[in-house]
Amino acid sequence: MRRVGRRHAELGPLIRAFDEREALTEDLRAARELAAEDPAFAVEADALAARLSDNTERLTRLLAPRDPNDSADAIVEIKSGEGGEESALFAGDLLRMYTRYAEARGWKVEVLDAQETELGGYKSVTVAIKSPGTGGDAQPYGVLKFEGGVHRVQRVPVTETQGRVHTSAAGVLVMPEVEATEVEVDPNDLRIDVFRSSGPGGQGVNTTDSAVRITHLPTGIVVSCQNERSQLQNREQAMRMLRARLVARAEEEAAAAASDARRSQVRTVDRSERIRTYNFGENRIADHRIGFKAYNMDAVLDGDLDAVLAALAEADLAERLGR
Repeated sequence: MRRVGRRHAELGPLIRAFDEREALTEDLRAARELAAEDPAFAVEADALAARLSDNTERLTRLLAPRDPNDSADAIVEIKSGEGGEESALFAGDLLRMYTRYAEARGWKVEVLDAQETELGGYKSVTVAIKSPGTGGDAQPYGVLKFEGGVHRVQRVPVTETQGRVHTSAAGVLVMPEVEATEVEVDPNDLRIDVFRSSGPGGQGVNTTDSAVRITHLPTGIVVSCQNERSQLQNREQAMRMLRARLVARAEEEAAAAASDARRSQVRTVDRSERIRTYNFGENRIADHRIGFKAYNMDAVLDGDLDAVLAALAEADLAERLGR
């Protein structure tokens, strides 16, 4: 039902635009016929022609080849990289940025797994971002998929005593979340290990073997979860992450186009493979894939991602249309 609902929501705008085109085409034909006898209809014909042109542009966008996962929810993984504790703090900044952006859009953010550091940063954190709707254009994965890659920060770290600017990096991986019925995982292909949670959590969390690590033997993909109190809950969360990783991997192998898109996402968290830089001294954000630059970095890190995401979506559309 969820898959059908998403497909229905995807097709709705297309059908409405097509019906509008049919009506405008007929009205324009009639107005031009009448204009031959009454010049007053020429003005109406011009207005209808302009509306038809706008409709054509909208239909072209709607009919452009698209990623079938654009209507899916997203699983976002953020890992610290070069820079030690400063990189972990920056990973926390990115988590806050995506959380605020999601909340502004009415999306729900659920932490699946997190490995925190002593200063409040994250070595690794994985969240599920879900839309309450059933589909359409503005769904979490379709919007956030451009965020996959290495993000670099230039600032004076809180751990720096001499005021020197440091450069560090954190990696972001964005995957579509899929239902358990949408991807088949053979239990015989899994090695499941349990261990004691290592992070903060109070009574119960660190005293039992509730953390779960799942290894998918055919691919070597490893996921783990230790946030929940029960082993069963941690296993369920880990399986959600595993399914998302398997789908992302299958897409990479299925088509060269999908592989090319994924290559922009993080594989090694190294600051030489960056997609975006956040410069605190200049309050500047720069996306290196499309040459986007803005001097409102503080607002962006506070969740105001609309401008940069819109620019990335526009560049992606132009590429899909061959413009």
